[in-house]
Amino acid sequence: MHYSKRLLGCLLALALISPVSAASAGAPARAKSTAAPRALRLSPALWATIDVCNPADQPDTLGIRGSMPGDKRARDTLFMRFRLQYRLAGTPVRWVDLAGGAASGFVAVGSAKSARQAGWSFQLMPPAGKPATTLRGVVTFQWRRGSQILASISRATTAGHTSLAGADPSNFSAATCSIG
Repeated sequence: MHYSKRLLGCLLALALISPVSAASAGAPARAKSTAAPRALRLSPALWATIDVCNPADQPDTLGIRGSMPGDKRARDTLFMRFRLQYRLAGTPVRWVDLAGGAASGFVAVGSAKSARQAGWSFQLMPPAGKPATTLRGVVTFQWRRGSQILASISRATTAGHTSLAGADPSNFSAATCSIG
């Protein structure tokens, strides 16, 4: 199950978006990492996926799930932040953070003694009569000791992962989701 659902008017804002600055459309989140040891950066337990994409029983809902390895230290805590991005039309492909509350804030997901998964769902309100919007998720993972951030890495959603809970339908995993 995902931690929360947020009702967003954010897709309504898509119809009104003005040209995007280079700062907000920057490089893919996948390449971002800060002081993360190689073992964490390259771990197969580090991933993000869309595990809910507008299913019949959850219309206009997009769920993001993340998985992160622990650093084997029980005193450290794992945190995740979930956010949505939409794809700008054109080439090259550019992704922009969705405005209007399309981010979770950092959520504590447990001790860093072992790997953890967590998720966040967004309920969207697509504007009527507009074409579908392609969305992806980005998860920022942090390993913390008290208030000190030991490492921080962001990953964009990719397909082919197994969620321990919350996927709808069961075992669903995608890189992007179109809603509208």
